[in-house]
Amino acid sequence: MRLIRPRYAIAKGLIASAAVASLFASAAPVFAAAHARTAPFAHTGYLRLAHLSPNTPPVDVYLYSLRNPRAEVVLHHVSYGTVSKYLPTQAGTYTVAMRAAGAAPTSAPVLSTGVTVKVGRAYTVAGMGPKAGLRLVVMDDQLTAPTGHSMVRVIQASMREHLVTVRTKTHLFGRNLIFASATPFESLPRGSYLVRADGSSEAASDQVALRSGTIHTLVVLDGRGHLKLVDLTDAVGATTLPATAPATGFGGLAASAAGPSLLPWAIVISAGLLLAAVGLASLRRSRRQQA
Repeated sequence: MRLIRPRYAIAKGLIASAAVASLFASAAPVFAAAHARTAPFAHTGYLRLAHLSPNTPPVDVYLYSLRNPRAEVVLHHVSYGTVSKYLPTQAGTYTVAMRAAGAAPTSAPVLSTGVTVKVGRAYTVAGMGPKAGLRLVVMDDQLTAPTGHSMVRVIQASMREHLVTVRTKTHLFGRNLIFASATPFESLPRGSYLVRADGSSEAASDQVALRSGTIHTLVVLDGRGHLKLVDLTDAVGATTLPATAPATGFGGLAASAAGPSLLPWAIVISAGLLLAAVGLASLRRSRRQQA
């Protein structure tokens, strides 16, 4: 009887350990999902880069931090119409520099500008204007929208059409928007909209689906022989920055669903199971010796 009770207790311990292991194993996806919901904007800011100057050849784009003299990001051969995916960026002050594609990293940049990234905020730094008057413009991006609505803005980056009117059947985003300008974000009810961009001699249109909580930037570009309208979905809900880029695209945010590490728990549980197994083996040997 003395041996049956310890073995029964150990068996109960093994069952309990296995149950705990099963509990944490089943909880892992929940932890990961919770982390994915809270991680995107919680501890960092986001930055994306764009080339929106039609007559400026491809460039190499460098991102420098005041904390580090070496470039943290280098994007090669960025051509007109390219908008990067969002880059997760620690809060702080940065310099964005553009050099001619293939130029030495130590050469003088064509132009540069500073940008201060704040936690939970997103920014677009775009090369805009004609080549002779090229400038880097820092734009604050929107990350949230009212329930049942979407936030939309327009960037006018067509040089062939210096004045462009962008509208839906019932809503005017901007009349005679000048080249290298951007409108403020506006709230529109969710739904599907046919958006038109009309210049003096060219026009473009696109069917844009505005889902609740989404953020959109509509970019008017010079296409090959025609005007082009591109829809960028900047954010989805309050937690997701999609990997969206027109034209070639480069770099970007790789959303991770990895949650808090379960390794320490796995080690503890494994150790408990091992100790229980060793104890059971020892009792069996003791019983055989007594027999």
